[in-house]
Amino acid sequence: MKRVSLKLPAGMVLGLAACTASANGLRVLSQDGYATARGEAFAATADNASAIYYNPAGITQIDGTELRAGLYNIYLEPAFRQPPGPANTGQTYDTTKHFAAVPQLFVTHTFKDSPVSVGLGIYAPFGGAIAWPDDTGFRAVAERGSVTYLRFNPVVAFKLGDYVSFGGGVSANYVRINLEQGLRPLAAPLENFFHYTADGWAAGANFGLLVKPCDELSFGATVRTKTSFNLEGNTIFEQQPFIGKTEIPASANFGFPLTATFGVSYRPTPKWNIEFDADYADWSSFDTVTIRQRGTPPFPLQQNIPVKFGWQESWNYELGATYTFDSGWHASAGYIFSENSVPDTYYTPLAADMDRHFFSLGVGRNGKKFDFDVTYQLGYGPDHTVSGSSPSSTPGFFAGQNANGTYAFISHAILVSVGMHF
Repeated sequence: MKRVSLKLPAGMVLGLAACTASANGLRVLSQDGYATARGEAFAATADNASAIYYNPAGITQIDGTELRAGLYNIYLEPAFRQPPGPANTGQTYDTTKHFAAVPQLFVTHTFKDSPVSVGLGIYAPFGGAIAWPDDTGFRAVAERGSVTYLRFNPVVAFKLGDYVSFGGGVSANYVRINLEQGLRPLAAPLENFFHYTADGWAAGANFGLLVKPCDELSFGATVRTKTSFNLEGNTIFEQQPFIGKTEIPASANFGFPLTATFGVSYRPTPKWNIEFDADYADWSSFDTVTIRQRGTPPFPLQQNIPVKFGWQESWNYELGATYTFDSGWHASAGYIFSENSVPDTYYTPLAADMDRHFFSLGVGRNGKKFDFDVTYQLGYGPDHTVSGSSPSSTPGFFAGQNANGTYAFISHAILVSVGMHF
């Protein structure tokens, strides 16, 4: 989001999914019903096929072949209240997109009488969509957009003796972005908008370590590398009566962050599993992005547009506990504190990020052939008041608009996962 009409495209890219994600930036942390019920504190447990995401070393704990699929269904309600002032009414606005569904699929196989396990995961670690009404007061700063992110992640893991497992893999990552902003404060009476759409592929990798020195304790760590995309697409814009509808090929480089998780699991008895994880995301990879148009846009639009984000590193702190009954049923509870990744300086309503709290409860059952988990998750972001922000695009300056105001967040989610053993 910076400078001319074309600046905002990039800013949106990042912000969008933040409102549909379960934690900081635009991450989707929830990839399994059992793990989410435990507040995502799963890196040191990692004992079902979703370990491909949470800690690939953990797949050595799974006998034979396991197939696990899930769907994260979430209702989001970000809100914005205008700051007091002569041009504002102090009205509260809700987004016009509320529902999202994120699927996951994992399959693992451990070779008989072998220390080697393999797996494949297909999941979405980032992504989402958000759209604000036209009359929020920040239309020329940000309006709507969507991000689709899909990861294909084969892994292999090795059991090194009785206490240590190591795993890792490569990933092919696909991203598609659609973004839109206004070029004037109001959508009428003269048509005005800027739209950017692009997609692309990037390679990545993930690694994990699991250490179980005794029955009561286990330690887990996993790292997922940064993924750098060169997204190819086009810009479409119109600003009547001076600029008719125009389309120009365009590209931009985006770096989705390196993430790392460190966890410890304590099992005071075989029935209890209590875990704490610290999860890190290096969102400083979102600093300045340049939209490059292959063609000469009409005056005053620039051909190469720098977009400032200035995002910051952040952490999620995750705590979870599970009790397993003799019948094979289990019950879990969890909590996450998620730090804000987006400073006020170039705050974007398309991220509307803030410190957030997530609470979860879940039940499930492990059987010889079939498993399932059902989890409810409540997300809450206390009011976050933004002041002194600068629009990161020229339209915002020309329109006299910025992202100042008070943002709030609440979400409700149901995650259902089912597993089969062969």
